[in-house]
Amino acid sequence: MEHHAPTTEFLGMTFNLSNVLMITIASAIVFILAVVTTRSLAMRPTGLQNFIEWVMDFVKGLIGSTMDWKTGGRFLFLGMTILMYIFVSNMLGLPFAIAIDSELWWKSPTADPTITLTLATMVVVLTHYYGIKMKGAKEYGRGFVSPLKFLFPFKIIEEFSNTLTLGLRLYGNIYAGEILLGLLAGLGGAGIAGALGAFLPMLVWQGFSIFVGTIQAFIFTMLTMVYIAHKVADDH
Repeated sequence: MEHHAPTTEFLGMTFNLSNVLMITIASAIVFILAVVTTRSLAMRPTGLQNFIEWVMDFVKGLIGSTMDWKTGGRFLFLGMTILMYIFVSNMLGLPFAIAIDSELWWKSPTADPTITLTLATMVVVLTHYYGIKMKGAKEYGRGFVSPLKFLFPFKIIEEFSNTLTLGLRLYGNIYAGEILLGLLAGLGGAGIAGALGAFLPMLVWQGFSIFVGTIQAFIFTMLTMVYIAHKVADDH
């Protein structure tokens, strides 16, 4: 059965209610996780504090591989937020999907190109913001015409291509995974034989989708740090 997104009109604009719901849930999960893991910090971390410190060390490694820590240290919490938010968003649609009257309410928010391209646009805008803030508008603008002025149009095109590839890569991988899971779930509902035939492929694809979702969160965060480094680091 083909599912449609639930929408509503407000002030002349159309809102996807499923996206609003799933964005809110993903944000709430990340916020609660951050609060719980940092509420009772100890010198010898255990449990969830171990997890959040591992995430912090992992993001520190990503930053260290793209720029020096003096420059990149300020982006630690940005990287942690992006990594955790995209990972949680990628995972939300894996266990199940909820459709009511042919309207799909529960899914991964990153399975929608509107969400992923918005995230990518925010990242690219942030790179320009920090580039201007840390280098000054004059010095930053000079980078678009250096070393050769005729390269300026190509650098503008590069900014648009970075936005598209960053957003569409994430969307394509997560959306494809959910489509196949939906097909397998449909096969499982086609009787006992279909359920038996779909059970093992469903488990395998669930595991693979977790792997893909994790890798895509890593790639998005890594590319974010790379793009920022290109704008703020003196050696880029």
